[in-house]
Amino acid sequence: MADKSTDIAGLLSPTVSAMGLELLGVEYLPSPGGALLRLYIDRPGADPMAEGQGVGIEDCEAVSREVSAQLDVEDPISGNYTLEVSSPGVDRPLFTPAHFERFLGEQAKVGLKLPQDGRRRLTGRISAVEGDTISFEVDGQPLAVSAGNIDKARLVPDWVALGYGPAKDASGRDARPGKRGAASKSNTNNKPAASKPSSAE
Repeated sequence: MADKSTDIAGLLSPTVSAMGLELLGVEYLPSPGGALLRLYIDRPGADPMAEGQGVGIEDCEAVSREVSAQLDVEDPISGNYTLEVSSPGVDRPLFTPAHFERFLGEQAKVGLKLPQDGRRRLTGRISAVEGDTISFEVDGQPLAVSAGNIDKARLVPDWVALGYGPAKDASGRDARPGKRGAASKSNTNNKPAASKPSSAE
């Protein structure tokens, strides 16, 4: 049986497509105070790493207006809810096997509906996609997961490649100039201070 988020995605996808955008997926998060409905949209064919190719705030606002009107008419959600329309971001969510296939070789963080090999969460490299089966390399071991058992999945951004994280050398140390050996510098500074009392006697 399809869940609520899948039903809503099927309902709204044609509306978003008609605006020249793509509905990547929907998160429906019910709570006692009112549900949260979050839509992720993108521009078809956009390079996720290229500046200015994705969706902007104007796109999100336009989709929000169109979708709100449709939801008022169709009324798929009973009770109060908050609508959020978002771009995928660098840690973009992955909803379908095609999404995983697009990012083969990338790292993903995945939450499972049912435990597999004793785990409900995994982080690994997307190694293959065959039909509805997505294979990951987790801690050097292959792990095949059915798309139907994936609750949530997101890319793990390569912060170094994006220019936000420190580069590391082969030993895993910070390779930025002036950063290596910082700990040993502070040790040498402490030595003269420790010997002062004896020299003052």
